[in-house]
Amino acid sequence: MGQSDRRPRSMTIQNECISCIAAQSRRVCEAIEADETLSTAIITYVESQLKTADFTLSPPIIATPLYEEMARLANTSDLYNEQKRHASLQAKHYLPFLEETIQNDSEPFVAILKTAVVGNVIDLAAEVSFDLHEAIMSIFHTSFAHDDSEALHIALKNAKSVLYIGDNAGEHLFDGLAIRSLQQLYPHIDLSYMVRGNPIINDVTLKEAYEAEIDKICRIVDSGVPTPGFVYELASDEGKNLFDNADLIIAKGMGNYECMTPQRRENICFLLKVKCSVVADSLDKNVGDIICKFS
Repeated sequence: MGQSDRRPRSMTIQNECISCIAAQSRRVCEAIEADETLSTAIITYVESQLKTADFTLSPPIIATPLYEEMARLANTSDLYNEQKRHASLQAKHYLPFLEETIQNDSEPFVAILKTAVVGNVIDLAAEVSFDLHEAIMSIFHTSFAHDDSEALHIALKNAKSVLYIGDNAGEHLFDGLAIRSLQQLYPHIDLSYMVRGNPIINDVTLKEAYEAEIDKICRIVDSGVPTPGFVYELASDEGKNLFDNADLIIAKGMGNYECMTPQRRENICFLLKVKCSVVADSLDKNVGDIICKFS
């Protein structure tokens, strides 16, 4: 049950986002082991572009062309390919434990939601570093700071079609487990899993989704968006059609929340861990809180 009916603020970029994106450029240099010349080129480019950032846009919209240019400068199509692979290997290690946790929990539906959220700590764009083992242990002993799980449960019982919008690679393995578990609880639901259209930061794409064999449990859909979050205006016709016509949408992570706030439709559930002060302020919650917000 929701703890606040306050309408969230529009997720336009704030001053804190500028320094965060600048820090991301330095982390990119570390991730690709860039030499001094390349590092200087990347950091200088990003910092120069941020000086004229459009404050009417959301952080993911601002970040997208910057990441595209960083990839071009680095001569790669996927800046975080190796990091995504490592995150996926880490996540795979915990799947048996999480599956057992869901099966043995007195509230399996809440355990499914927390399984989906726990992977949301795998975010290479956030200021908050992650320890997956610690995150799993803590989240299952943490209550949702905004808890609409009962409303979501009722809506799922009545829904015929659900669109589940993924977020990060590694986390997508937990999404697969959550989807299988939801299908067992709600076998009548036709469920689709939506991923990003192009590699952007460490977000899940078709490549990682097929490697995880999510296609064996539900339909995988390429949203067409190049942004780290679902932006309706940039989606493919198929992506827009699914978004418009699904009875219910489950959207994972801060990027999706930022890009989809304010909402253009009803029956969207945001599942995320709050990892920055800007999102915390929008939700009227604290950094570190876990959120199940359905409206």
